[in-house]
Amino acid sequence: MATETEPADSQPHIGLTLPGLVAEALLEHARSELPNEACGLLAGSLAEGTASAYHPARNSEASPLRYNVDPEDLVRIVFALDAAGQDLVAIFHSHTRSPAVPSATDRRTAQYPGVFYLLATLADPAATSQRALRAWRIHGGHTFEVPLSIR
Repeated sequence: MATETEPADSQPHIGLTLPGLVAEALLEHARSELPNEACGLLAGSLAEGTASAYHPARNSEASPLRYNVDPEDLVRIVFALDAAGQDLVAIFHSHTRSPAVPSATDRRTAQYPGVFYLLATLADPAATSQRALRAWRIHGGHTFEVPLSIR
């Protein structure tokens, strides 16, 4: 659900760009975790809205309906990003049967208003990354879809 009011600290005009190989890695990871949701973090340049690498993480919920990035994976990945001089650009997770739209739980539990949230739907197993992935900003429980470019 999009709203007309955008958060003051976001850059809604900036979309998310990622290489095709990264998009395919996201979907491959998501499919390999079925029947559960998959999750991970994307690294790159937040100011430019570009993700250059995907870091898969464990879903500590091990659930087809919820995800939570495993705390040990979160710490390990964030330290690696910091050491490499990269930004946390996006948090990724999959929806096993529903559209790539943030759920009420996703909106309520979003803790990083400055990053993108990248969602994949696995409702259509044959969907390409162009059709399966959507990018969002989540701030204060409100969602704002942003352009996603896969190159």
